[in-house]
Amino acid sequence: MVHAGHMSENILVQGEGRLARGHVGPHSGDMSDKPRPPEDAYEELERLPPNVVGEIIAGELYVSPRPRVVHGRAAGRLFKRLMPFDEEPGQEGPGGWVLMIEPELHLGRDVLVPGLAGWRRERMPELPDVVGVELAPDWLCEVLSPSTETLDRARKMAVYAREGVKHLWLVDPRVQMLEVYRLENGRWLLLGTHTGNDKVHAEPFEVLPMDLSSLWAR
Repeated sequence: MVHAGHMSENILVQGEGRLARGHVGPHSGDMSDKPRPPEDAYEELERLPPNVVGEIIAGELYVSPRPRVVHGRAAGRLFKRLMPFDEEPGQEGPGGWVLMIEPELHLGRDVLVPGLAGWRRERMPELPDVVGVELAPDWLCEVLSPSTETLDRARKMAVYAREGVKHLWLVDPRVQMLEVYRLENGRWLLLGTHTGNDKVHAEPFEVLPMDLSSLWAR
């Protein structure tokens, strides 16, 4: 458990229904042509214990508890269902994608950790040997929890739209729901909401059907 009193006031601690606010301003010594995360905020992020997730948005460091088992299991099962898209050319499955679980994304001055992310192979022909991936994904999935849903739906979705991510899924194991979005003219268009035991063809992976019941199995 993370207690706000044990951390810098610059850290935003997310708990069940509570959010402690603070702010980290731009780092005056950052003169790089390419925007980078504020150094002081990133130093705070690197000092976080392993049982939390740290993200930086607009100079603010957000700290969230690690996902509960039911959320981690849903993410893992979804990753397994999508693995045919990550097959090497010539192998079984449609291929064409590079998929990752909880990658650290460095998108301009923001550092985000989505539940899952995918890049089309033509945009990522080789895996970058880095901690933070600077290439915006083509598809993202956030697995919602009470402590992160507000951040995921508001500030993180806004960053993903700004960076031109084309596809976004929101998965909520609590109510067994999948929301599928596409970026249209810089805004998120909700293509469909699927629940329970629905069998869906959700873009950009619509070529293969997916039984949602497999995500909620205990």
